[in-house]
Amino acid sequence: MLMRLLPILPVLLLFSVFCSAQTNQDSAWIKDNYQKMEQTIPMRDGIKLFTAIYFPKDKSEKHPILMLRTPYSCSPYGKEFTPRIWGGHWKYYARENYIIVVQDVRGRWMSEGDFVDVRPFNKNKTGNETDEASDTYDAVDWLIKNIPNNNGNVGVFGISYPGFYASMAAASQHPAIKAVSPQAPVTDWFMGDDFHHNGAFFQMDGFSFYSGFGKPRPKPTTVGSPGFQFTNRDNYSFYLQNPLPSLMQHMHDSVQFWKDLFAHPNYDDWWKARNARNAMYDIKPAMLVVGGLFDAEDCFGAWNLYKAIEKQNPQTNNRLVMGPWYHGQWASNDGTHLGNVKFDANTSQWYQNNIELPFFNYYLKGKGDLPDIAEATIFFTGENQWRKMPQWPPAGPGRDIYLEENGALSWIRPNKQNNFSEYNSDPAHPVPYTEYIHFSRNREYMTDDQRFASRRPDVLTFETNILEEDLTLAGPVIANLKVSISGTDADFVVKVIDVFPDNFKYPDAGGDYYPMGGYQMLVRGEIMRGKYRNSFETPAPFKPGKIETVKFELPDVAHTFKKGHKLMIQVQSSWFPLADRNPQQFMNIYEAGAADFKKAAIRIYHDVNNVSSIYLPIIK
Repeated sequence: MLMRLLPILPVLLLFSVFCSAQTNQDSAWIKDNYQKMEQTIPMRDGIKLFTAIYFPKDKSEKHPILMLRTPYSCSPYGKEFTPRIWGGHWKYYARENYIIVVQDVRGRWMSEGDFVDVRPFNKNKTGNETDEASDTYDAVDWLIKNIPNNNGNVGVFGISYPGFYASMAAASQHPAIKAVSPQAPVTDWFMGDDFHHNGAFFQMDGFSFYSGFGKPRPKPTTVGSPGFQFTNRDNYSFYLQNPLPSLMQHMHDSVQFWKDLFAHPNYDDWWKARNARNAMYDIKPAMLVVGGLFDAEDCFGAWNLYKAIEKQNPQTNNRLVMGPWYHGQWASNDGTHLGNVKFDANTSQWYQNNIELPFFNYYLKGKGDLPDIAEATIFFTGENQWRKMPQWPPAGPGRDIYLEENGALSWIRPNKQNNFSEYNSDPAHPVPYTEYIHFSRNREYMTDDQRFASRRPDVLTFETNILEEDLTLAGPVIANLKVSISGTDADFVVKVIDVFPDNFKYPDAGGDYYPMGGYQMLVRGEIMRGKYRNSFETPAPFKPGKIETVKFELPDVAHTFKKGHKLMIQVQSSWFPLADRNPQQFMNIYEAGAADFKKAAIRIYHDVNNVSSIYLPIIK
């Protein structure tokens, strides 16, 4: 492998030197042309929020304000500038002389008050009542009245948790907020964002995040809290040895949201109040919702926030951009690939210069031409092309593909009697979500090779013949399974996979060493906790041996299976340690100890009376 790398090392070194020199030049220019001010901004209830303000020295014209509200700190505190202004695409806004504002949200870091995770939106606020929308309103009102030389136009953006605060800014109703871009926004933490997918708890992300982030902060501080000190660096082993009650003990009863999460195992009113879509009514600003097709943290929020705004605000100028990105990759300098899969171009820089910057320039500076930004700008992997679309999802009938015996996928409905495929699911040996031994959850699993899973007896694999023409999917995939289990509960993981030809290699492969011939690219995977098959509010046990329907939606797909490839579907009942293990008996899983986990025989039916199918949103 070293010999393969040697020819490209000089090129990489030159590129690194060039990037470093460019960053130093940007840094020097920004420090020469900007000033920094720190301010505590009062809210309507008297609480003050700590805010860092970077404003240009240029006085030739008035400048717009671009704001980020974050629970992750507006550091560095004091005179130093944040390197994110020159280290990423924020430098484009600096060149345009934007006033850049970063604020610690209520109860975090240097801001006063009490922090509440995904604080519920209160549409009926009176007097001094507050939520994140009112805090945004009050902050913006102060900024436009007190920051010299601003033009009265404000934009708000943010990625991930700051994307949630951007959504709340859109709901604030402040007339100065003209444009908002929630990016991978936290939207519904039970249904599909970050910590739950269809009721299954994503323990690895949840525990590693909240063991540090969730610790109480009694008073304003510039010092963050350390997370849990892992001694076992093999995440599969650690979470196998620590079922959920053990993880609760590791938190030492100090993290309020972790306790709340355990106290609300079902989709009750507590969770529903924290659904950001509740706030998406009467939205006035122009909206640019952005996300990644392969966002391991949040492949739900962007799609579904956009759809909620469309449904609840037909009059709002609402645009969607989805690229082939991991979480936040669109704000990075490199959008050429994810893991082993390549995209033929730097999609991140294309987005930054052709979508995001023109969007804010148009609405905040009156610069440029908005019609260049389509209703939906979507990158289709496989064909590796951007498509500008008049709506999302696109209109089209779609089509079911049927699971068949002997691992086949067919467009023809099965006609045999009492036909099924069976596997044994053992919680003591759950199916790993990726092949590698590692500690932190990786982001590349979203496009990883699934050949390791195809070789396991507890994973069912179904595939088409070699495709004779391109097959393009655009929209949500729906799994409709007919199942029976020997226990009273089980999870169901469905994966949509692109099987590359055996002789496949990228044209510019050069010294690449990963064998791409026969690669089984994960296009989309999703899990469904079986006890919620009828209702997320009211779980119900399975009756052992009884055939039942498990139907659920996978996040939207934008992918072309090229001629010569094959479409594969995999079905399994664990995805570990990404999602927590199901004990495979009906119970409160947050209370399940080691002795509660049982093996189960699981059947997936594909006969004339019990058809298992996958709805594919096919377009031309």
